[in-house]
Amino acid sequence: MLKQNTLNGSFSLCGKGLHTGLSLTVTFNPAEENHGYKIQRIDMPGMPIIDAVAENVIDTQRGTVLGKGDLRCSTIEHAMAALYALGVDNVLIQVNGPEFPILDGSATLYVNEIKRVGLKEQNAPKDYYVINKKMEFRDDKTGACITLLPDEDFSITSMISFDSKVLSSQFATLDNMDNFESEVAAARTFVFVREIAPLLTAGLIKGGDLDNAVVIYEQETSQDVLDKLCEQTGAEWHDAKELGYIQHKPLVWDNEPARHKLLDIIGDMALIGRPIKGRIIATRPGHTINNMFARMMRKEIRKHDIQAPWYDPNKEPIMDVKKIKELLPHRYPMQLVDKVIELAPNHIVGVKNVTSNEPFFQGHFPQEPVMPGVLQIEALAQVGGLLVLNTVEEPERWSTYFLKIENVKFRQTVVPGDTLIFKTELLSPIRHGISTMQGYAFVGENCVMEAVFTAQIVKNK
Repeated sequence: MLKQNTLNGSFSLCGKGLHTGLSLTVTFNPAEENHGYKIQRIDMPGMPIIDAVAENVIDTQRGTVLGKGDLRCSTIEHAMAALYALGVDNVLIQVNGPEFPILDGSATLYVNEIKRVGLKEQNAPKDYYVINKKMEFRDDKTGACITLLPDEDFSITSMISFDSKVLSSQFATLDNMDNFESEVAAARTFVFVREIAPLLTAGLIKGGDLDNAVVIYEQETSQDVLDKLCEQTGAEWHDAKELGYIQHKPLVWDNEPARHKLLDIIGDMALIGRPIKGRIIATRPGHTINNMFARMMRKEIRKHDIQAPWYDPNKEPIMDVKKIKELLPHRYPMQLVDKVIELAPNHIVGVKNVTSNEPFFQGHFPQEPVMPGVLQIEALAQVGGLLVLNTVEEPERWSTYFLKIENVKFRQTVVPGDTLIFKTELLSPIRHGISTMQGYAFVGENCVMEAVFTAQIVKNK
């Protein structure tokens, strides 16, 4: 089981703000388990803190802006992308102004510093949200679309399209987050010349220049207008008849704009609050649709706050009925686990197929068969017993007994035809043969029952 990570030390980066032009310092600090990403404005009275989550985003016009009351913080997406891609789960970020410094317009400096200080593994498990079905969000006004598909890991494809002679259509793919540093991190933000004048008029991009952005000149304008823009942005003189890219450094990749969109998407998806296992396909993405999708995902996660394990009935079980009988003393009609499909040091997943032939349905109830709650608890405990017995030698010589059952909740009836998926995980290490476990029972994606129970393993006489 993968564990959460925080930084192994603090680091700071200094630079100017893209929109404010202010000299800014942002500092990244280690944080405790389940802390998530939080941003603190140390320049404001009381040094307020805001959670870096999708519903706290208040503006997406030229970057991702978090806000709560008087607190605002913008241009966070490059840092969020670096943290997410490198596996940092918990961090407190302190900044002395209303935005993060733009640095070189990419995530490279963040990546370098994270790697320099290193990661510190924590005890809490990394809480992945696994995508089990296709999900999609469309913006009919812009033609943008984000599709999320099941996958074994987190991967992403971006496809961009502009009405431009220089930058029309591009795509980029990142199949493995381990390649973020080499394939995405150095991709810089980009802007079209036609966008610069309105942005300057709106009082934005005061810190924008060719050291932190790629400028795309794709619609011919007068030499006077271009000369003025070059003067405002610090660019060298450029022939107004020559369309193309304007920058101090050459493009890192031919499809650098599409790769930067990957970076932005990852940064915005980091605001979901949980790492994802799934594949994102983004068509004409931007911060607006990215945030809409991240909000939708957070609603979906809250709806299934306890996520059901993925069950493939075609996959060979880790333990079948014969193996279970070797470990558990239970026999018909009290053996309530059919197979085990997942087994790790700290958790186990078992399956019970509930049929109309179960003997308890004869009396509970003949006209409206419902599986008794106590038998659901018993089945959950048997799964937990298999987990505990897996830690001892000669497990067939041991038995497990309840000591305590707490916090039992029944959320939905279990009836003939249901397939119960049980997940049980240790809440603390086994000591003196006593273990405390949290267990859940699912039918499909719905959690139907949960309980915390303490059991003791005793050697048979």
